[in-house]
Amino acid sequence: MATPTCTGTVVRTTGSWYEVRHGDTVVRCRIRGRLRLRGARSTNPVVVGDRVVCEADEAGDWTIVDIEPRTNYVIRRASNLSKESHIIAANVDRALLLVTLQAPTTPTEFVDRFLVTCEAYKIPVVIVLSKRDLQDDAAVTAFSAIYRAIGYEVIEVSAKTGAGIEPIRELLAEGTTLLSGNSGVGKSTLIGTIDPHLDIRTGEISQSHHKGRHTTTFSTMYPLAGGGAVIDTPGIKGFGLIDIDDAELGHYFPEMMRVAPDCRFYNCTHTHEPGCAVIEAVRNGAIAAARYESYLKMLDEDEKYRK
Repeated sequence: MATPTCTGTVVRTTGSWYEVRHGDTVVRCRIRGRLRLRGARSTNPVVVGDRVVCEADEAGDWTIVDIEPRTNYVIRRASNLSKESHIIAANVDRALLLVTLQAPTTPTEFVDRFLVTCEAYKIPVVIVLSKRDLQDDAAVTAFSAIYRAIGYEVIEVSAKTGAGIEPIRELLAEGTTLLSGNSGVGKSTLIGTIDPHLDIRTGEISQSHHKGRHTTTFSTMYPLAGGGAVIDTPGIKGFGLIDIDDAELGHYFPEMMRVAPDCRFYNCTHTHEPGCAVIEAVRNGAIAAARYESYLKMLDEDEKYRK
């Protein structure tokens, strides 16, 4: 008798179990040992969004036996593990990065690290300024001006007032979208507002630390009533870069790439060289100082891991 097999999409991971959607059916699977070995540098060899091949044994238990090649993925350095990576999701059509300037505060460096990673893996990003009704108008204007000048779309959203919800709903209606951001920025609330039929837990902000509480425990892909699918992920505290060399880091800052050809030296690091067009652009305000500071911090951090 032939072994039952199916090919489907991973829609939920819990660390030990994986839920795979095949047509209208979802099966719970474990993964074969050799897949764990193949992903030895990664804390999670199989992720939400992966297309996988599954086999069932005589008892009807399913096992993931192979992973199809990924078109892209969003990756970060695993927490406290300098040599391991953690893949957030794979095979996405776009990413929505939710940001709040207060309640809680999303660090600019976190935003820039996420954008660099998406640039590196050619994933379009839309920045979503969440909880717009709670944000300072001047801070929103300043933040939006920086990222819109670079070329990123910035959408201001409030699940409470409904502002900006329709443009987000239109974006999500096609393909697969990854929602990411720090804890407490409103990812689950936004998804629940887009599609009220989905049962997604939400939480309050910790008043003592003004930080978000984790409400999404495991990464999950949800099909939306209006079309498309969205991947909700646990809130991320930090976003360490991995597999990006110092020499290529500047390539993932679009505003730096626009002026870098005018640098005096072709291999300019944009840190100290005379005749550096990037440094000059920072001095005259053409490149935001906060973005350049993020670039320098990324270079400094990566040095710790290259010995």
